[in-house]
Amino acid sequence: MLQQTKSKKGTFLALILTAALLVLTIVLENTLDPNTNIMLFTTLKKGAVYALVAVSMNLLNGFTGLFSLGQAGFMLLGAYTYAILTIPVADRASVYYIYNGSAVNFSLPDLFGGADTVPGLILGVLIALILAGCVAAAVAWLIGLPVLRLKSDYLAIATLGFGEIVRAIFQWDALGPVTNGANALKNFPTFSSFNITNESGQVVLRLSTFVAFLIAAVCIAIIVMLINSSYGRAFKAIREDEIAAEAMGINLAKHKRLSFCISSFFAGVGGAMFAMFANQAQAKTFTTAMTYEILLIVVIGGIGSVSGSCIASFLYVAASEWWLRFLDAETTIGTFKVPFLRNGFRMVVFSIIIMIVVLFFRRGLMGDKELFDLFRARRKKKEAAK
Repeated sequence: MLQQTKSKKGTFLALILTAALLVLTIVLENTLDPNTNIMLFTTLKKGAVYALVAVSMNLLNGFTGLFSLGQAGFMLLGAYTYAILTIPVADRASVYYIYNGSAVNFSLPDLFGGADTVPGLILGVLIALILAGCVAAAVAWLIGLPVLRLKSDYLAIATLGFGEIVRAIFQWDALGPVTNGANALKNFPTFSSFNITNESGQVVLRLSTFVAFLIAAVCIAIIVMLINSSYGRAFKAIREDEIAAEAMGINLAKHKRLSFCISSFFAGVGGAMFAMFANQAQAKTFTTAMTYEILLIVVIGGIGSVSGSCIASFLYVAASEWWLRFLDAETTIGTFKVPFLRNGFRMVVFSIIIMIVVLFFRRGLMGDKELFDLFRARRKKKEAAK
């Protein structure tokens, strides 16, 4: 009974914090100049996308104990599914000009009145996001049949190979009328499409960052509810000891495949969000390096910590793309040229920072704890001290 009360209190606090963050994003976006604070909003939107993908990877690697490196491949599937289904029919000829038009002759937003209408934009984007996740989950189910028989490094290598194969297939010229080959897919609804404008086209209410946070928050909340359910407890049991879990009646193959498909579903949604963030979908973007970025975020945040993955996502994006950017600019003080400051030096310093973090935080910033667990532990220490 006491545990249920603590769980409800933690859920309530999480809802309040999430609502406060959503309100804060609207306030910041509509009070700060988007032109002078472009890096802030870029970091927030990309951080929200990476937070969702990192949590989805943590569900598989941290909570189920399956070492997979196929996130970029599933993100690619989600990004292309979203883009193909939402490009307006009127724009398909210009997007697929190399292939004399698209093989897909409909658009989800157009079915509901077009992307320039509220129903068409919201319903079209929402359905496309869900279908993006479903396509990624369906492919995960198919490759999971043989791949999930492997363990540890072998599973990682197999899923890494899957990501490379998918990237090559989507650039195949024979699939050009569907995927546009090696060319980028554009002109689909993005986060900026949700900004509210007046009759003259002037933006009166910016919601692009809010939408990114809202989608990520809803998806992460679903993952958290899954982790706290009986399925989540089964995933954790498999992570701790597969033999003991099977002896307790847990179907290993079923639950591994379920975890793999759910993780891939949200990676697909994250891929669609990344396309909305980047304003385009192109296969060459979803490289192995992107998977390593997500894995690094999971490790820095703490394997088995949802809040750790979220915090590490924003810190990683901010440090790598914003705070250290001045290191890439050559600087001269009088006649003295500051050594090392040149294009690429930012990533050298960033790598050193990551090494320091890993050395001093062996289990990541949060370990396997959540943010509210730390607050609760501090409060208990204060009460014990009194």
